[in-house]
Amino acid sequence: MEYVYAAMLLHKAGKEISEENVSNILTAAGITVDAVRVKALVASLSEVDIDEAIKSAPTMMTAPVSAPETPTKSEEKKPKEEKKPKDEKEQEDAALEGLGALFG
Repeated sequence: MEYVYAAMLLHKAGKEISEENVSNILTAAGITVDAVRVKALVASLSEVDIDEAIKSAPTMMTAPVSAPETPTKSEEKKPKEEKKPKDEKEQEDAALEGLGALFG
């Protein structure tokens, strides 16, 4: 990734993305430069319109991360209701009442 970052830095600065420039940035960052990787990167980016690639990148990659919502004071004061499951007898009674209402 650091090779791509170096190329993006050069692009942002308006400099040519060349093997020498990418190598210089990596060396300045204290990274051991692999000449083959630099050459492959420069060759692969030679025909790419970087501005267009950035514009067409998925928005999910560039979307800011939102902070988790914190409850308001009124929500904090409100006790949370716990739903207790009904036992089987209560469920049967409720179902029979519902059937009774259908037939009057």
